Amino acid sequence: MESVEQLSAARVLVPVQPRKLAKVPFVELAEGRLQGVVSSGSDLARVYVSWIAAGSHDFNCSTNNNRPCGGLYGRLCKHLDLLVEEAVVQYGLERVAHYLRVEASEVGELLGRLNGSHAPGSSAMVFSRFLRHLAYLELPATAEPVAELHWFPGAVR
Repeated sequence: MESVEQLSAARVLVPVQPRKLAKVPFVELAEGRLQGVVSSGSDLARVYVSWIAAGSHDFNCSTNNNRPCGGLYGRLCKHLDLLVEEAVVQYGLERVAHYLRVEASEVGELLGRLNGSHAPGSSAMVFSRFLRHLAYLELPATAEPVAELHWFPGAVR
């Protein structure tokens, strides 16, 4: 039997609960941040790239072309709230709280303990990762190996 280190696949974490992707199509715990893409509530063509840094809880929310969110008034905007809520659905409260370095027993408590400040910065990397994620969904269905996805997480025997 092969060890996990010898396989070209990695274990995939199954979502804690099924997510609806319309409001938050992309959420991840990566690069020391909870980050993702949140759909605009008022414009179907607009999305917001949002993130919260682990530890400091500094945050940012801007459109995909780096225009700041109008809801950032020294605290988390509704896009960041949605991002946290969907991350909890995807990864579970315990994992998200641990990643962000917060002790919380419910989502409201977690949101209340995120006391960072607005940290302006480019959101290009997060949006680029989201677009890359979308490109994989557009690949034609096949049972054959796809060279570009040889690293992609898959089932482990």
